[in-house]
Parts: sequence; structure tokens; C-alpha cells
Amino acid sequence: MMVRFTKMNGAGNDFVLIDNRSGAYKFSPGQIAFLCDRHRGIGADGLLLVEPATGNADFRMRYYNRDGGEAEMCGNGARCFTRFVHKIGGAIAEVRFETQAGIIAARIDGEWVTLAMSLPQELVLHRTLEVDGVKLSAHSVNTGVPHAVTFVDDIESAPVLRWGAQIRHHPAFLPNGTNVNFIEEIEPGKIAIRTYERGIEAETLACGTGVTAAGLIYAALSEAPSPVRLLARGGDWLEVGFHKSGTGFEDVTLKGPADFVFEGCIEIP
Repeated sequence: MMVRFTKMNGAGNDFVLIDNRSGAYKFSPGQIAFLCDRHRGIGADGLLLVEPATGNADFRMRYYNRDGGEAEMCGNGARCFTRFVHKIGGAIAEVRFETQAGIIAARIDGEWVTLAMSLPQELVLHRTLEVDGVKLSAHSVNTGVPHAVTFVDDIESAPVLRWGAQIRHHPAFLPNGTNVNFIEEIEPGKIAIRTYERGIEAETLACGTGVTAAGLIYAALSEAPSPVRLLARGGDWLEVGFHKSGTGFEDVTLKGPADFVFEGCIEIP
């Protein structure tokens, strides 16, 4: 099967995008893993499919991690999705699309995209976790997918792979596990972030829902005003906007880059 694709990245978090508005493609987990394989396929952190909306939206976004499993939402992927449908769908400046985490509204800001994120859920602060014999203060929130966030003194030396894998499978986050974010304050209102992603089972250069989770938790703990700026591992800055509402947040936005890399065709076994 020959398939046309577009390769994109959002702050270094990279994706294969395929126009499936016709419904012609039904990819198996193995085929998705092949597309995302960096040696034998295209290479990506995940696959994004554009499909017709089932309700009151413009499109439906399907997101698959590179292990072939479908996930509820991906913030960096959603920004790439927005620029992709802007290109193939008639250069619309604003778009609404369905995800498993709800309907997302997005706006094109030049080469950047601003997403109106779904309402964050399940905010828990100051949970104590024991990892590698060390007691960590961890915080968690669901920003479309579940995320844990912990502060570190030195982002460069943080044991992201080792601690990330342990927290991802920690009993506190059963049965589905969690994504894991490590953050360090650079200066008031600015933080650096590294993320271990569930389903990829490794560190990625950026994670949009993780950036959103980290920005909100940082704001909840520091009283930082909106927007919070975050420096992703790939070197790009992103912005998380919000309005505080009691102990929670409303009108959460994620703003950041979404770049085209290349287009092509690939034969899928």
C-alpha cells in the first residue's frame, strides 16, 4: 500500500500526518510502528490522521503513539494538525476538531498555533512518591492525557529516563500510567522542562500536554501570572495561558511552533 504523508514537528516533537478524510486507510499497530520507525520508516514520535468530524466540528484528529497505541490528545501534535488542515482544507485561520479529550479550537498565528485546550481535570498537588529510594514531591493533572510533574534542582542532570520509567508505572497512577515531566525554574514565570512520554517510553524533545500540565502546576504553586513560558528540550519556547478559577483553571491555551519538514510517499507492508 502506497501512502502519501507529510512530516512535521512541534518544538521538536515530530509526527507523520496523513489525510484520511476519505476513510481509505485502516492502519494496524504494526503499520503505525513501521511508519514511526526511525531506521526503516519515516521516523516520528507519533502518527496523526485527519478524518471527517462525527459531530459539530471541522475535522477529527486521531493520534497514535509510535508503539501503535491510540492516545486521547497530543498538544504539539494538535498544533501540527492545525497547520496541516489549514494547508489541505482551504487556508482557514481558525479550526475546531474532535479528539478523544474533547473538541479543540485552534488559531493560526503565522507559523505558530494557539490551541484552546480542554478543561484540566484531576489536579493533585504535593503527592509523595518513593522512587529509587528517594522521596519526591510530585504533582499531577490531566490536560487531555495524564501527567505527573516534579521539580528538580538541575534539569540537565535529572535522571529523566530512570525516574521517568518508574513514575510512569508507579502504583499511584494505575491502571493506565502517566506521562512524567521534570521542571526547573529559570526565572520567575519561565521554566525548563524535560518529559518522559507514555507510549513512546522515552524522553521526547517536547510534549504539548506536558508543557500545559507543567505550566499550570507551576502557576498553582508559585502564583505566577499568565502566561507561563516553558523551554522544551528541543530548544523552543512555548506559552501556557490560563485564568485561575478557585483552585482550578479555565481558558487554558497552549501557543507554540508547528513546522513542516518534508512530504513524500511510502510503501507500507
